Amino acid sequence: MAEDKKCGQLNLDEEILAPYTHLIQIRGKQLREQLVRSFNHWLKVPDIQLKNAIDTMTMLHNASLLLDDVQDNSLTRRGLPSAHCVYGVALALNASAQISMKAILKASELVPSREGAEIMAKLFIDALTGQGYEIYWRDNCVCPDEKIYLKMLTLKTGTMLLVGVKLIQLFSENKTKYDDFVMKLGLYLQLRDDYCNMGHEKDLEEMPGEEDVNADKDGYILEDITEGKFTLPAIYAMKTPEGPQVLSIMRQHTRDLELKKYCLSLLEKSGGMQYTRDLLMKMDKEVRAELATLGGNPVLEKVLDGLMGWKSEK
Repeated sequence: MAEDKKCGQLNLDEEILAPYTHLIQIRGKQLREQLVRSFNHWLKVPDIQLKNAIDTMTMLHNASLLLDDVQDNSLTRRGLPSAHCVYGVALALNASAQISMKAILKASELVPSREGAEIMAKLFIDALTGQGYEIYWRDNCVCPDEKIYLKMLTLKTGTMLLVGVKLIQLFSENKTKYDDFVMKLGLYLQLRDDYCNMGHEKDLEEMPGEEDVNADKDGYILEDITEGKFTLPAIYAMKTPEGPQVLSIMRQHTRDLELKKYCLSLLEKSGGMQYTRDLLMKMDKEVRAELATLGGNPVLEKVLDGLMGWKSEK
Protein backbone atom coordinates (compact mmCIF):
# COMPACT_ATOMS: atom_id res chain seq x y z
CA MET A 1 0.00 0.00 0.00
CA ALA A 2 1.74 3.15 -1.21
CA GLU A 3 1.32 6.66 0.17
CA ASP A 4 1.00 9.58 -2.22
CA LYS A 5 3.22 12.24 -0.62
CA LYS A 6 1.83 15.03 -2.79
CA CYS A 7 -1.67 14.88 -1.38
CA GLY A 8 -1.06 12.95 1.80
CA GLN A 9 -3.63 10.35 0.81
CA LEU A 10 -3.35 6.66 0.14
CA ASN A 11 -2.71 5.83 -3.50
CA LEU A 12 -4.39 2.56 -4.43
CA ASP A 13 -4.56 3.00 -8.21
CA GLU A 14 -2.71 -0.23 -8.86
CA GLU A 15 -4.90 -2.21 -6.49
CA ILE A 16 -8.27 -0.87 -7.57
CA LEU A 17 -7.47 -1.24 -11.26
CA ALA A 18 -6.14 -4.78 -10.80
CA PRO A 19 -9.19 -6.32 -12.58
CA TYR A 20 -8.38 -4.27 -15.68
CA THR A 21 -4.67 -5.12 -15.52
CA HIS A 22 -5.62 -8.78 -15.16
CA LEU A 23 -7.81 -8.63 -18.26
CA ILE A 24 -5.35 -6.88 -20.58
CA GLN A 25 -2.41 -9.20 -19.87
CA ILE A 26 -3.84 -11.40 -22.66
CA ARG A 27 -4.77 -9.42 -25.74
CA GLY A 28 -6.85 -11.95 -27.66
CA LYS A 29 -6.98 -12.02 -31.45
CA GLN A 30 -7.48 -8.23 -31.76
CA LEU A 31 -9.89 -8.66 -34.66
CA ARG A 32 -11.69 -5.37 -34.14
CA GLU A 33 -8.37 -3.56 -33.89
CA GLN A 34 -7.36 -5.09 -37.22
CA LEU A 35 -10.66 -4.05 -38.80
CA VAL A 36 -10.41 -0.48 -37.53
CA ARG A 37 -6.73 -0.16 -38.40
CA SER A 38 -7.47 -1.24 -41.97
CA PHE A 39 -9.47 1.97 -42.50
CA ASN A 40 -6.21 3.87 -42.42
CA HIS A 41 -5.68 2.65 -45.97
CA TRP A 42 -8.23 5.34 -46.79
CA LEU A 43 -7.77 7.79 -43.94
CA LYS A 44 -3.95 7.99 -44.10
CA VAL A 45 -3.39 9.17 -40.54
CA PRO A 46 0.19 9.30 -39.13
CA ASP A 47 1.19 6.33 -36.99
CA ILE A 48 1.22 8.15 -33.65
CA GLN A 49 -2.28 9.55 -34.13
CA LEU A 50 -3.50 6.18 -35.38
CA LYS A 51 -2.09 4.51 -32.28
CA ASN A 52 -3.66 7.07 -29.93
CA ALA A 53 -7.09 6.60 -31.51
CA ILE A 54 -6.93 2.80 -31.47
CA ASP A 55 -5.56 2.69 -27.93
CA THR A 56 -8.48 4.85 -26.79
CA MET A 57 -11.00 2.58 -28.51
CA THR A 58 -9.32 -0.49 -27.02
CA MET A 59 -9.49 0.96 -23.51
CA LEU A 60 -13.23 1.39 -23.84
CA HIS A 61 -13.66 -2.07 -25.33
CA ASN A 62 -11.71 -3.70 -22.51
CA ALA A 63 -13.67 -1.75 -19.90
CA SER A 64 -16.87 -3.06 -21.47
CA LEU A 65 -15.56 -6.63 -21.24
CA LEU A 66 -15.18 -6.35 -17.47
CA LEU A 67 -18.84 -5.39 -17.29
CA ASP A 68 -19.87 -7.98 -19.86
CA ASP A 69 -18.29 -10.84 -17.92
CA VAL A 70 -20.20 -9.88 -14.78
CA GLN A 71 -23.47 -9.58 -16.68
CA ASP A 72 -22.95 -12.97 -18.34
CA ASN A 73 -21.47 -14.67 -15.27
CA SER A 74 -18.55 -15.73 -17.47
CA LEU A 75 -15.91 -17.76 -15.67
CA THR A 76 -13.14 -17.21 -18.22
CA ARG A 77 -11.94 -14.46 -20.51
CA ARG A 78 -9.05 -14.85 -22.94
CA GLY A 79 -8.04 -18.12 -21.36
CA LEU A 80 -7.79 -16.79 -17.80
CA PRO A 81 -10.31 -16.68 -14.95
CA SER A 82 -12.57 -13.67 -15.46
CA ALA A 83 -11.53 -10.58 -13.52
CA HIS A 84 -14.59 -10.61 -11.28
CA CYS A 85 -13.86 -14.22 -10.32
CA VAL A 86 -10.39 -13.20 -9.16
CA TYR A 87 -11.05 -9.77 -7.64
CA GLY A 88 -14.78 -9.82 -6.93
CA VAL A 89 -17.77 -8.31 -8.70
CA ALA A 90 -17.67 -4.94 -6.94
CA LEU A 91 -14.04 -4.15 -7.77
CA ALA A 92 -14.43 -5.39 -11.35
CA LEU A 93 -17.42 -3.10 -11.90
CA ASN A 94 -15.57 -0.19 -10.32
CA ALA A 95 -12.59 -0.77 -12.61
CA SER A 96 -14.90 -0.98 -15.61
CA ALA A 97 -16.48 2.37 -14.77
CA GLN A 98 -13.12 4.00 -14.10
CA ILE A 99 -11.52 2.83 -17.34
CA SER A 100 -14.62 3.82 -19.33
CA MET A 101 -14.36 7.36 -17.97
CA LYS A 102 -10.60 7.45 -18.53
CA ALA A 103 -11.14 6.39 -22.14
CA ILE A 104 -13.71 9.14 -22.71
CA LEU A 105 -11.37 11.67 -21.10
CA LYS A 106 -8.55 10.45 -23.32
CA ALA A 107 -10.82 10.79 -26.36
CA SER A 108 -11.55 14.39 -25.37
CA GLU A 109 -7.83 15.14 -25.50
CA LEU A 110 -7.19 13.75 -28.98
CA VAL A 111 -8.06 17.00 -30.78
CA PRO A 112 -8.51 20.57 -29.47
CA SER A 113 -12.24 20.58 -30.25
CA ARG A 114 -12.70 17.71 -27.74
CA GLU A 115 -15.05 16.17 -30.30
CA GLY A 116 -13.73 12.70 -29.52
CA ALA A 117 -15.44 12.57 -26.13
CA GLU A 118 -18.87 13.27 -27.61
CA ILE A 119 -18.34 10.64 -30.30
CA MET A 120 -17.29 8.02 -27.78
CA ALA A 121 -19.97 8.79 -25.20
CA LYS A 122 -22.86 8.69 -27.68
CA LEU A 123 -21.72 5.48 -29.33
CA PHE A 124 -20.95 3.80 -26.01
CA ILE A 125 -24.52 4.48 -24.90
CA ASP A 126 -25.72 2.74 -28.08
CA ALA A 127 -23.46 -0.24 -27.37
CA LEU A 128 -24.77 -0.52 -23.81
CA THR A 129 -28.32 -0.29 -25.12
CA GLY A 130 -27.68 -3.22 -27.44
CA GLN A 131 -26.17 -5.20 -24.59
CA GLY A 132 -29.21 -4.36 -22.48
CA TYR A 133 -31.58 -5.80 -25.07
CA GLU A 134 -29.62 -9.05 -25.11
CA ILE A 135 -29.62 -9.30 -21.32
CA TYR A 136 -33.36 -8.60 -21.14
CA TRP A 137 -34.16 -11.34 -23.66
CA ARG A 138 -31.90 -13.82 -21.89
CA ASP A 139 -33.05 -13.11 -18.34
CA ASN A 140 -36.74 -13.04 -19.23
CA CYS A 141 -36.48 -15.97 -21.64
CA VAL A 142 -37.92 -13.90 -24.47
CA CYS A 143 -36.96 -15.04 -27.96
CA PRO A 144 -36.53 -11.95 -30.14
CA ASP A 145 -37.58 -11.55 -33.74
CA GLU A 146 -34.64 -12.14 -36.08
CA LYS A 147 -34.69 -8.61 -37.50
CA ILE A 148 -34.68 -7.08 -34.03
CA TYR A 149 -31.91 -9.44 -32.98
CA LEU A 150 -29.74 -8.35 -35.92
CA LYS A 151 -30.38 -4.70 -35.06
CA MET A 152 -29.25 -5.46 -31.51
CA LEU A 153 -25.99 -6.98 -32.77
CA THR A 154 -25.41 -3.90 -34.90
CA LEU A 155 -25.85 -1.66 -31.86
CA LYS A 156 -23.78 -3.88 -29.60
CA THR A 157 -20.72 -4.29 -31.82
CA GLY A 158 -21.06 -1.97 -34.80
CA THR A 159 -21.03 1.11 -32.61
CA MET A 160 -17.82 0.04 -30.87
CA LEU A 161 -16.09 -0.37 -34.24
CA LEU A 162 -17.44 3.00 -35.28
CA VAL A 163 -15.83 4.59 -32.22
CA GLY A 164 -12.42 3.59 -33.54
CA VAL A 165 -13.00 4.67 -37.12
CA LYS A 166 -14.44 8.04 -36.11
CA LEU A 167 -11.59 8.73 -33.69
CA ILE A 168 -9.06 8.04 -36.43
CA GLN A 169 -11.04 10.19 -38.84
CA LEU A 170 -10.68 13.17 -36.49
CA PHE A 171 -7.07 13.39 -37.74
CA SER A 172 -7.82 12.74 -41.40
CA GLU A 173 -8.56 15.01 -44.33
CA ASN A 174 -10.78 12.23 -45.69
CA LYS A 175 -14.26 12.90 -44.29
CA THR A 176 -16.08 10.17 -46.22
CA LYS A 177 -19.01 8.88 -44.17
CA TYR A 178 -18.24 5.22 -43.53
CA ASP A 179 -20.83 4.79 -40.78
CA ASP A 180 -23.21 2.35 -42.51
CA PHE A 181 -20.36 0.22 -43.80
CA VAL A 182 -18.71 0.07 -40.38
CA MET A 183 -21.99 -0.88 -38.72
CA LYS A 184 -22.44 -3.71 -41.22
CA LEU A 185 -18.91 -4.90 -40.45
CA GLY A 186 -19.79 -4.87 -36.76
CA LEU A 187 -22.92 -6.93 -37.37
CA TYR A 188 -20.91 -9.41 -39.42
CA LEU A 189 -18.18 -9.65 -36.77
CA GLN A 190 -20.64 -10.30 -33.93
CA LEU A 191 -22.77 -12.74 -35.91
CA ARG A 192 -19.60 -14.62 -36.80
CA ASP A 193 -18.49 -14.63 -33.17
CA ASP A 194 -21.85 -15.97 -32.00
CA TYR A 195 -21.60 -18.74 -34.59
CA CYS A 196 -18.02 -19.57 -33.59
CA ASN A 197 -19.17 -19.92 -29.98
CA MET A 198 -21.09 -22.98 -31.15
CA GLY A 199 -18.25 -25.40 -31.76
CA HIS A 200 -15.66 -23.21 -33.51
CA GLU A 201 -14.23 -21.62 -30.40
CA LYS A 202 -10.67 -21.25 -31.66
CA ASP A 203 -11.90 -18.58 -34.09
CA LEU A 204 -13.58 -16.45 -31.41
CA GLU A 205 -12.46 -12.84 -31.24
CA GLU A 206 -11.59 -13.10 -27.55
CA MET A 207 -9.70 -16.38 -27.76
CA PRO A 208 -6.00 -16.09 -26.85
CA GLY A 209 -3.60 -15.72 -29.74
CA GLU A 210 -0.81 -18.16 -30.54
CA GLU A 211 1.64 -15.99 -28.59
CA ASP A 212 -0.42 -16.31 -25.40
CA VAL A 213 1.21 -19.55 -24.30
CA ASN A 214 0.06 -19.30 -20.68
CA ALA A 215 -3.61 -18.94 -21.49
CA ASP A 216 -6.13 -21.78 -21.36
CA LYS A 217 -7.61 -22.11 -24.83
CA ASP A 218 -10.33 -24.57 -23.80
CA GLY A 219 -12.50 -22.37 -21.59
CA TYR A 220 -15.07 -21.21 -24.14
CA ILE A 221 -16.85 -24.45 -24.97
CA LEU A 222 -20.45 -23.63 -25.97
CA GLU A 223 -20.62 -20.78 -23.46
CA ASP A 224 -23.64 -19.14 -25.11
CA ILE A 225 -25.70 -22.22 -24.25
CA THR A 226 -24.60 -21.91 -20.62
CA GLU A 227 -25.57 -18.23 -20.64
CA GLY A 228 -28.94 -19.02 -22.17
CA LYS A 229 -28.28 -16.46 -24.86
CA PHE A 230 -30.62 -16.19 -27.84
CA THR A 231 -28.20 -16.28 -30.76
CA LEU A 232 -29.34 -16.72 -34.36
CA PRO A 233 -29.16 -20.56 -34.42
CA ALA A 234 -31.35 -20.68 -31.30
CA ILE A 235 -33.80 -18.09 -32.63
CA TYR A 236 -34.18 -20.13 -35.82
CA ALA A 237 -34.57 -23.36 -33.84
CA MET A 238 -37.47 -21.93 -31.83
CA LYS A 239 -39.65 -22.23 -34.95
CA THR A 240 -38.85 -25.93 -35.41
CA PRO A 241 -39.75 -29.16 -33.57
CA GLU A 242 -36.36 -28.98 -31.82
CA GLY A 243 -37.24 -25.61 -30.27
CA PRO A 244 -38.80 -26.80 -26.98
CA GLN A 245 -35.79 -28.96 -26.10
CA VAL A 246 -33.33 -26.20 -27.00
CA LEU A 247 -35.24 -23.72 -24.85
CA SER A 248 -35.42 -26.15 -21.93
CA ILE A 249 -31.65 -26.64 -21.99
CA MET A 250 -30.96 -22.91 -22.34
CA ARG A 251 -33.12 -22.16 -19.31
CA GLN A 252 -30.94 -24.42 -17.16
CA HIS A 253 -27.73 -22.41 -17.76
CA THR A 254 -25.96 -25.74 -17.67
CA ARG A 255 -22.21 -26.26 -17.61
CA ASP A 256 -22.63 -29.96 -18.39
CA LEU A 257 -20.61 -30.43 -21.57
CA GLU A 258 -22.50 -33.47 -22.83
CA LEU A 259 -25.82 -31.70 -22.44
CA LYS A 260 -24.45 -28.66 -24.26
CA LYS A 261 -23.19 -30.87 -27.08
CA TYR A 262 -26.65 -32.39 -27.32
CA CYS A 263 -28.13 -28.91 -27.55
CA LEU A 264 -25.69 -28.10 -30.34
CA SER A 265 -26.82 -31.23 -32.19
CA LEU A 266 -30.40 -29.98 -31.90
CA LEU A 267 -29.40 -26.61 -33.31
CA GLU A 268 -27.74 -28.38 -36.22
CA LYS A 269 -30.73 -30.68 -36.76
CA SER A 270 -33.14 -27.75 -36.69
CA GLY A 271 -31.29 -26.05 -39.53
CA GLY A 272 -30.33 -23.11 -37.34
CA MET A 273 -26.60 -23.62 -37.73
CA GLN A 274 -26.83 -23.97 -41.51
CA TYR A 275 -29.07 -20.91 -41.68
CA THR A 276 -26.43 -18.94 -39.80
CA ARG A 277 -23.65 -20.22 -42.05
CA ASP A 278 -25.64 -19.18 -45.11
CA LEU A 279 -26.21 -15.70 -43.69
CA LEU A 280 -22.52 -15.32 -42.87
CA MET A 281 -21.59 -16.24 -46.43
CA LYS A 282 -24.16 -13.78 -47.76
CA MET A 283 -22.85 -11.01 -45.51
CA ASP A 284 -19.25 -11.70 -46.51
CA LYS A 285 -20.20 -11.22 -50.16
CA GLU A 286 -22.16 -8.05 -49.38
CA VAL A 287 -19.33 -6.54 -47.37
CA ARG A 288 -16.81 -7.29 -50.11
CA ALA A 289 -19.11 -5.83 -52.77
CA GLU A 290 -19.57 -2.65 -50.76
CA LEU A 291 -15.84 -2.53 -50.16
CA ALA A 292 -15.29 -2.53 -53.91
CA THR A 293 -17.69 0.40 -54.37
CA LEU A 294 -15.66 2.34 -51.80
CA GLY A 295 -12.58 1.96 -53.98
CA GLY A 296 -11.15 -1.26 -52.58
CA ASN A 297 -8.94 -1.81 -49.56
CA PRO A 298 -6.41 -4.68 -49.70
CA VAL A 299 -5.70 -4.40 -45.97
CA LEU A 300 -9.36 -4.86 -45.07
CA GLU A 301 -9.74 -7.63 -47.64
CA LYS A 302 -6.96 -9.54 -45.89
CA VAL A 303 -8.71 -9.15 -42.53
CA LEU A 304 -11.96 -10.38 -44.08
CA ASP A 305 -10.12 -13.41 -45.46
CA GLY A 306 -8.94 -14.18 -41.94
CA LEU A 307 -12.48 -13.97 -40.60
CA MET A 308 -13.49 -16.87 -42.85
CA GLY A 309 -11.51 -19.41 -40.83
CA TRP A 310 -14.70 -20.99 -39.46
CA LYS A 311 -15.74 -22.09 -42.95
CA SER A 312 -13.07 -24.78 -43.27
CA GLU A 313 -14.21 -26.37 -39.99
CA LYS A 314 -17.86 -26.78 -40.83
